[in-house]
Amino acid sequence: MRAIVLHRHGPIADMTYETGFPDPTPKSGDVIVRVKACALNYHDVFTIRSMPGIKISMPRVVGLDLAGEIAEVGPDVTGWKVGDRVLVDPIDRVRGGLTGETFDGGMAEYVRIAAHQLLRLPEGVGFDTAAALPCAYGTAYRMMMTRGAVKAGEKVLILGASGGVGTCCVQLAKLVGAEVAVCASSDEKLQRLRALGADHLINYATENFMAASHRVFGRPRVFGASAPPDGADVVVNFTGGDTWVPSIRCLRRQGRLLTCGATAGFDPKEDIRYIWTFEQNIMGSNGWMKEDIEALLDLVQQGKLDPCIDQRFKLADGLAALHALEQRTITGKIIVEP
Repeated sequence: MRAIVLHRHGPIADMTYETGFPDPTPKSGDVIVRVKACALNYHDVFTIRSMPGIKISMPRVVGLDLAGEIAEVGPDVTGWKVGDRVLVDPIDRVRGGLTGETFDGGMAEYVRIAAHQLLRLPEGVGFDTAAALPCAYGTAYRMMMTRGAVKAGEKVLILGASGGVGTCCVQLAKLVGAEVAVCASSDEKLQRLRALGADHLINYATENFMAASHRVFGRPRVFGASAPPDGADVVVNFTGGDTWVPSIRCLRRQGRLLTCGATAGFDPKEDIRYIWTFEQNIMGSNGWMKEDIEALLDLVQQGKLDPCIDQRFKLADGLAALHALEQRTITGKIIVEP
């Protein structure tokens, strides 16, 4: 079969597009999925480069998120048949491991998947739309809804708003009726975020985002905080690094800082004076659960959520797709289709 294959850690250019990669065969409890769409995540780039403490066997086909049709059902599998439309939860919560890292992923024509990772794909939900959901949108949903409980009328500041997680955060916040300010590195990205519903646009390449947040939502106050504007109710920060302290300085008294990652650094400088003085809530969120993906599928089926897909590539151009992701020039998701 055709596949994008990782033989050693390093730059994306070292990967290979192969037309004779071995077809997968199912083991007990497995199915073979004919891939219809694979959505890329920055985690795929981390896997290619190598992540400290994580060892994977080679060769490896990357690609966490995928949707397709069952092409073959292995031994001891019940409830599924050839032709069923499916979405894959990338985390194997029974055996342990991650699609596209511990075992082969979606940048291929076929992939072996444990049957317990499958979600039934409703009719009317496209393969590309479904593939965009699990990692980025699942992470955003858990952080914003399951953990963060963002609600109508709240003022929400979102850093890193132009990526897969960020665009979903914007959509979910607007869906519940929040007022949303977004941060991105270019006016082009900001205009695309406005199209998703963002109320306030902050170009952090030309403007200090903390000062901009104070301008838009007000400067937080310890006393008299019931009289707005007095800061953001929620700040979404999964970048970390030197954005951390300015983020907590944007929060109103008893506000919530939501985080699900640290793309710019996991050990930022801290200033705990703001945390205790303003009685802030720092809330972590780790990935997603299957029910988060199911909730997203339900929103898509109801027409309330439409994942933001920026670019599409054919599998033969998979290296170019990965390069586009690595360069962070996109707004939303990249889809690779066989």
